Amino acid sequence: MNPSSKIYIAGHNGMVGSAVTRLLRSQGYRNLVTRDRSELDLTNQAAVEAFFTENKPEIVIMAAGKVGGIYANNSYPAAFLYENLTIAANTVHAAFSTGTKRFLFLGSSCIYPKLAPQPLKEASLLTSELEPTNEPYAIAKIAGLKLCEYYRKQYDVLFHSLMPTNLYGRGDNYHPENSHLLPALIRRFHEAKLANRESVTIWGTGTPRRELMNVDDLAEAIIHVLNLDNPPDLINAGTGIDHSIMEIAELVKDTIGFNGEIKTDPSKPDGTPRKLLDISLLREIGWKPKISLKTGIQQTYAHFIQETNTE
Repeated sequence: MNPSSKIYIAGHNGMVGSAVTRLLRSQGYRNLVTRDRSELDLTNQAAVEAFFTENKPEIVIMAAGKVGGIYANNSYPAAFLYENLTIAANTVHAAFSTGTKRFLFLGSSCIYPKLAPQPLKEASLLTSELEPTNEPYAIAKIAGLKLCEYYRKQYDVLFHSLMPTNLYGRGDNYHPENSHLLPALIRRFHEAKLANRESVTIWGTGTPRRELMNVDDLAEAIIHVLNLDNPPDLINAGTGIDHSIMEIAELVKDTIGFNGEIKTDPSKPDGTPRKLLDISLLREIGWKPKISLKTGIQQTYAHFIQETNTE
């Protein structure tokens, strides 16, 4: 990419978008286009078309969308499917119609079948049933990456996709009900420490395994992929290492300094038994992650204290 390239970062206030924006600015990119949700509703087709017609970005990084954990996905399935599907369709088509040269769509590792062979390869997509607890979100993300794939095939435009694993880091969502695994654990253990509680209960059995990637590593991967002349249609982005939810909880507990017990609640859903990405393709194109989970959790907890103004 040229530092003078006009780049639209959709979702620049979110965890991924803000990490990408920080990295681009640190590397000397100044021609960045951003819009808050109040300024541009990406589910409004006419508004999206008007924005692209007026601004004509050369590169689009699609990091916007409705996101949440198991509770949120189970509670608002229609909203997750509709909003993410509409955002993908509106932005991909408007970018194509107005001459965008490059479009990078960011999806999620939840696009892969629930019981696909581990680690998950890009070729496993659409080979069997999805995990029911996040099916609506996954269907929308699959549609988005397929839009990019088929616009590239039919119109010879460089539209492609990156599928990140579970993310965490600076700017995460720490909502008590609608957050993902790691931020939810950080908040729960932090509040338990402040209240001098004897235990913290985690959902499910604690045995499912999860791969966690720091969002600053993902930002580096995004820029690397955007500098490739002919990237694959779909690339996994992860660490290639996973841990049980109990192991992750123990790391969070130790980082925060909570001295109580960790209990499990098997009545709550476990979700997918394991979700580890095969990152062979990412390594083949010359990139690998740098931030260990232990270091990442320490950094994230420090950001949590800053963002929530709690000690």
